[in-house]
Amino acid sequence: MLNQLSPPPKPIAEVWRPDLVALPQLTFKRRVVRALIRGLAKLLVLVTLRVRITGLENFPKRGPAVIVFNHLGDADAVLLAATLPFTPIEGIGKIELYDHWLVGPVFRAYGIIWVHRGRPDRKAIRAALKGLAEGRMISLAPEGRQSVTGALEEGEDGAAFLSMKSGAPIVPVALTGLENQNVYGHLKRWRRASVSLSVGKPFFVQEQAESEALSQMTLAPGGRAGEGQKMIREGTRQIMESLASLLPESYRGYYRSNPGK
Repeated sequence: MLNQLSPPPKPIAEVWRPDLVALPQLTFKRRVVRALIRGLAKLLVLVTLRVRITGLENFPKRGPAVIVFNHLGDADAVLLAATLPFTPIEGIGKIELYDHWLVGPVFRAYGIIWVHRGRPDRKAIRAALKGLAEGRMISLAPEGRQSVTGALEEGEDGAAFLSMKSGAPIVPVALTGLENQNVYGHLKRWRRASVSLSVGKPFFVQEQAESEALSQMTLAPGGRAGEGQKMIREGTRQIMESLASLLPESYRGYYRSNPGK
């Protein structure tokens, strides 16, 4: 059952390591490593999960694009890597995972954009915008962390900012059943957890004609208030409601009032 209690405040990174933040270079070695990681992810999904996939035809054939997903558990990244088409997709991950004994080596080999959560990480934003300018896809969880309730939490403004600043479309990807207690609980009983992945239709949170107003904004999504900030907040609302419309009612959480299936 999903926990419907009010979630605690969003986390703030306790370490500051901007020297590690950069857009990964797409070297031949990295492309090979990513292909191997994708193959391993497919194998893990095959033996540990029972997956229902819908809407994959909505996924764009090329970038740039900002992929947003609801973050439920450790297996999210595995399912996304195994399922989404093999294109230059750059993940954004919390800096604390850099030194993790298991995830750290995998993420470093794959190459992701490290971010300091809850802090004005302009270097991470620049790296993501550079990737979008090069035609890559950037994937991130707009909630800013793994949900502590199991349902959608209030969205942060990073995804909307990247989409508005770059002109790249948003691609919503909704996940269910990937909570750690569900996945690991089934594994302990030698069973596969039933999960789902749904891809919504790409959309633009604003028209390019508004780019002049955006040029007045600072690089930090949490920058000065004004018309630009209002536009970002509206974009965040659109993004989160697009995810909510793809999810069952019990997963909509903060966006439960949004109509949908």
